[in-house]
Amino acid sequence: MQRLTEQDQALIAAARAAIARNYDSVRFNFTVGAAVRCAGGRVFTGVNVYSLHGACAEQVALGAAITQGEREFQTIVAVRGPEGEEIIPPCGNCRQILCDYAPDCQVILETDGTLRKIPARDLLPWAYRAQSEE
Repeated sequence: MQRLTEQDQALIAAARAAIARNYDSVRFNFTVGAAVRCAGGRVFTGVNVYSLHGACAEQVALGAAITQGEREFQTIVAVRGPEGEEIIPPCGNCRQILCDYAPDCQVILETDGTLRKIPARDLLPWAYRAQSEE
């Protein structure tokens, strides 16, 4: 696990800004914000989108980055709450997507009351791999 840098703190601030602009306290459609920093330094944000098969904030942020041609991801974080006061770990589906698209990406999460970074691949031991990857 790695400690956070000033760049990481700025990434958390970007995720918090995304959810602060979009938090929906009426229908709770947008309650999580995420930010991903790419290898070149660009930051993309997203918020979760609820529906029958909604998309998590991490997926929206990764999709925004991929849409702009990014393929190398350095760090990602997700926050929850009206101001993004709680840093949350990726759900199981997001862990699989991170393993598929960004296995070396560092995920910021809280462990034992401390914010740290952990490689995405370490969050999903024995992850599903497509047959062509075996």
